[in-house]
Order: sequence, then structure tokens, then C-alpha cells
Amino acid sequence: MLNRADALWRAATYAAVVLLHLDDNQLLTEPLQADHVKPRPAGHWGTVPGTVWALAHTVLAAGELGPGRELVPVIGAGHAGVVQLAYAWLTGELAAVRPQYSRDVAGLRRLARNFPDVDGLGAETHPLLPAGAAPGGCLGGALAFSHGMALDVPGRVMVPIVGDGECETPTTAASWLAARALQGSAVLPIVHVNGFRMGDRSLLGAMSDAELVAYAAGLGWRGRVVHVAAASADEHQAFRDALVVSAHEVADGSRTAVFLRCVKGWSGPEAVDGRQVLGTAAAHKTPLEGARRNEAQRSQMERWLASYQPAELFDHDGQPIGALAEALESAARCSVVGPGRPAREGPKPVVLGGAAHFGEAVGGVLRRHARAGDFRVFSPDELSSNRLGALRDESWVSEVLAEEVLLGWLSGWISSGRRGVLVSYEAFAPLLTAGIVGHLKHRRLAEEKAFPSLNLLLTSYGWHNVFTHGDPSLATALLATEDPAVTVLVPADTQRTAAALDAALNSTGRVNVLVAGKHTELRLPLETAEEELARGLAIWPHLSDEEDPDLTIVVAGDLPAEAVTAAVPVLSDRLSCRIRVVGVLDLTVLGDPGRWPKGLTDAEVDHYLGERSAVLVVTLGHPAAVWGLLAGRLRRPVDVIGWREPPGPMSQDALARELGLDTAGLLRAAGRLVTRLEAAR
Repeated sequence: MLNRADALWRAATYAAVVLLHLDDNQLLTEPLQADHVKPRPAGHWGTVPGTVWALAHTVLAAGELGPGRELVPVIGAGHAGVVQLAYAWLTGELAAVRPQYSRDVAGLRRLARNFPDVDGLGAETHPLLPAGAAPGGCLGGALAFSHGMALDVPGRVMVPIVGDGECETPTTAASWLAARALQGSAVLPIVHVNGFRMGDRSLLGAMSDAELVAYAAGLGWRGRVVHVAAASADEHQAFRDALVVSAHEVADGSRTAVFLRCVKGWSGPEAVDGRQVLGTAAAHKTPLEGARRNEAQRSQMERWLASYQPAELFDHDGQPIGALAEALESAARCSVVGPGRPAREGPKPVVLGGAAHFGEAVGGVLRRHARAGDFRVFSPDELSSNRLGALRDESWVSEVLAEEVLLGWLSGWISSGRRGVLVSYEAFAPLLTAGIVGHLKHRRLAEEKAFPSLNLLLTSYGWHNVFTHGDPSLATALLATEDPAVTVLVPADTQRTAAALDAALNSTGRVNVLVAGKHTELRLPLETAEEELARGLAIWPHLSDEEDPDLTIVVAGDLPAEAVTAAVPVLSDRLSCRIRVVGVLDLTVLGDPGRWPKGLTDAEVDHYLGERSAVLVVTLGHPAAVWGLLAGRLRRPVDVIGWREPPGPMSQDALARELGLDTAGLLRAAGRLVTRLEAAR
């Protein structure tokens, strides 16, 4: 087993160095020449040897845990994408998704020449490749993601490979402590302590072994420290023993972490052109950038590559031989990509017209989904404030005060085919922007649309301290991505909130952001609610004139619905014009149908908004989000009333006056639009 681990480590590390530096002579079958070397090597070297070490030992140890148990590695550092590519080329998993990168010397040559612009895969970690289950693009999420993916799956032990620099991120730092709030989540982190971030010494790397163990213990984890400096047999044995023992402990319910201590860039060049590289931040990227034109660097690279003894690993055609072939055969018997399963079918759609109280209506939907199974609610310490306090003691509810950790848990949970929702305040949700955008990109790369949607239920409107608790930036940022998987739901009353949440929880392949007030007492007629759910909007007959309108008011959200309901009689009397009110549930219907699946066609725009009417959009969010969706498509007078940052703390009524979200403000805006419409005729 130790020979296999060493061969697998040498082969994957060797292949990674080849991808970073060579255009030809990938198996070093002849002396290295200038034209064999890339003119401008690009990529990240420093994390490679330790990440490969952890990955190789994990995939080989997976078969030793006994029946019903599995080890699932997850790479945390996006910069370790070269490790994924090298390992996936060795196993043939790369050729399964990109046949041109066959597991032979021709495939390796093609891969090296294309790196870092690998066809559709890039150079960062990727979900189609081994150990790529966690979304990249947001450093620090792998530990939380792994907890979500392991949660309530007996026998599964997730093994996130986490860098010491990564441990400085708020998400990773909070994830260690937050694990105390979870039961039934077996995670064995391997912390790759090579001493340096990209630019300087890491905080964790500056700790002694005793301090590392004490740090872990203070957070509720048992720490084992293993030193690796030369890839000796003793080091392989020590790491394997620590990994296997720790995996058994974790599978039995303990919290254990393995700290892999090594030198940054070990097994690579010690110094380049008189500058120290090994054990410094200079080892982070490709260390031999001038080897094509510099003979001394080229000789150094040749010695570096030869140190992995490729002739013992590959035959003349690049096929694995000896211990490497045995290692790959053994590793192939375990899954290195996080296993998922199709989503279970949720309960039947909720019946409209139920409870009017937010807590009862929303809580009822969540309980129905929990009874259907494979369902979780994640929330910061705000369930009671959000009128959902009755759910706090349920086994399927988890609360910690760290939104980024909750998002990681939810992302990992749904990646295994389960349904769930994160319930928080809209004002805090912008913290999640990078993580959700990373999730969107990850799902796009994974080419997987059948898995459950990532759902957020966000409240905040109705808070009296609106200065600090008003920030709709998340929805604005997600709409700006123009990702068709994004849905921003803005129900007008509690019944619509419950129905929209139910539909979101039953959906697949989307990111649903549902923004709703927890205080609203408005109860609108339900005759158009089914159309709002199905099409994303509907004309509200109870507030609309039957004739083609002069002014169409588009309502997006509960506070706008309250304000418009109160203002329509005044507007109708003062302006003496025909008015139509359209309730929007899904904000993306206002977008271009070429980009947004529910975007209104030109014919639908005329049907819902009127053929020649002026349009006033009243929204909970930023007007910029609506203007971005409309993108100049409406060739008529248009205005948008929505959130603007207030100059300071004020009451909700004062804020409504400040924003024009009251009867007087709506009258002023409507009057200007009608005047412009008349002038244009």
C-alpha cells in the first residue's frame, strides 16, 4: 500500500509540473530542449505536492474502512485545479468528459499544451473532475460544504483538503465551531499546513504543533499533526495511519482533523537564480518561469522532473506501470466525486387561501416538506424574530449565527439530492453574494439541472430600524449576472408567500430568492394567484379598470402592494385616467425572454401592461435592478420607485415618504408619467 501511495503521489505531482511548464517531451524521454518548455508558464505550484499527498492517501484508504463506509475527498483551494487535472488524466476520468485528453502520452501532451486554458474546464477546480464537489470561486467554503454533504448520510465521511491560508477566512474559521450545532455529519478535514498563503506566511503555519492541537481542541476537534518533508516510507506510513485511525473515529461520531505539515513547494526547486523559493511565498506560482530562454533554469527543471522517476511510473506510451498501475486500479474502486442522488418528489402544491399569519403559513409549508423527508431548514439565530420560533426544536432545523456557513451547509445538502432552504434577513443576505454566484457557476459547469434548487427566504421589510436593516443588494447582484437559473420572488401577501415558497422547494436547477415581509396584514383576492405562480405575474381586476389603461402600475412585493392598494382610489380620482394594476411574483418576467426563461414577449408586454400606457414599477428592491431587466424594451414613459439608501435612521413611514412609496409619492410619479404620455400623443 505504501508503494502504491508513493507511486500515485509521484505520478500526479509529476503530471502537474508537466502541465505547468512543458509543451513537449512530457515523459522526459530525451534531454530537455528550449522548445519543449512553455514560453510563459502559468499556474500555481506551491499547493500541488501537499494536495496530491492528501488526495492520494484518501483515495487509497477509502477501501479500508469496511462495508457501508466511504471516504469522499473535496479539494478546497481553487488554485489546486492543476492537481485535479493531473489526477483525472491518470485515472482516465478526464478522458471521460474530454476524450481528447486520453490516458496516454498524446493526451498528456495535448493537455499540457492547452493548460491553463483547458477546453471548457479551465485551470481551477471543476465539478466534473475528482474531488470537485464543492463550489469554487469563494475561498473557505469547502469545510461547511462537506458538513452539508455528509449530514444525515450514514457511512459517508467527507474529507475536505483545506489550506492553512483558507483557515483564515471567516467561513472556514466559523465552520470549525459551527460543527457543534450538527449531529450526524462525519467530516475529516485534512489541513494542508505548508506555512504560506499566496503572498506571505500563514497564521496557522506560524503555530507550533502544540498550538495547532490546542487550537483544534478549543473548537471541539481532536487534532493529529503529521510532518512530511521527503516523501519517505516512514512519512507515508505515519500519514496513512493517522488518516485511517481518524476516519474510523469520525465515522463513529468524533470530530477529528489531520494537520499535514510540509514545506511550501516541497520536492520542487530550492532556489532560482539565487533567490530562495522552497519554503517561501515565491513557491506559490510556477517557480521556473524563464526555463525556455535560461539554460540554467532548464537544467534545473530537468532535474526536478527526473526526481519523480517517471520511467518507473509510465511506459513509452504514457500508460501506468508497476506500483502506479496497482494504485490506480485500487483507487478506481472508490468514488472520488461526491455521490449525489436525484431529488425526491416533494409534497403536492400547497392549497391557496390558508393561514394569513406569516409564521403559520410559512411554518406550515416547511412542516409539510419536512414530513415528506430529505428536507432541512438552515437559519441564523433569527427564527423567532422571523415568526418561525415554533420550528426551533425540530430535528430538521439548524441554527448558527454565520450566514456563509449556513450557505455552505445548504449547498452541500442539496448537492446530495435533498431539498432545503436558508431563512434569514434580506439585510444580511449580501454576505452570501460571492458564495451564491460561485454556486451558480458550479452548477453551470456541472451540467446538472435535475438537482434541487438552492432556496433563500429573506425577510427584513417591516423593521423599524430601516437604516441598518434595509439592503436589497443580493437580489440586485444576482439579477445582474443574467443567469437564467436565478429567480427573484416578491409575493404581495402571506398566502402568496406560502405558495411561492412551496413551489420553490419543489423546483430543481434554480436559485430562488424569495423576499417577503413577516409583518404584512394585507390579504389580496386570490383569483389571480394561480396565474402569478404559473406565469410570474397577473392583472389584478379588483384594482384595475376594464378598458385599455393610460397608466399601468406594476407591483413587486408586499409593501408596494400595500402602498398601491391605498393609493389607487386617489390616483383614479385626481388623474382622471384609466388605471391597471399588475402584480408581479417573479421579478425576472420583466427581463428579455432571450435571457430569462419567464421574460415577457412583446405580445405579452402589450397584454399585461397595455399597448400604449405609461408604466410605473413599484418595487421592494433597487430601481437599478428593474431598469436592468427592462433594458429599454418599453417604448413608453416608464418610472421605477424602489429602495434608496436613506440619509440616516428614520421610521418606516418616514422612509416611505422619503422614497415616494406612499400615496403622495405615487401620485407625484404617476402624474409625471401621465403628463409625459399625453405630451407624446
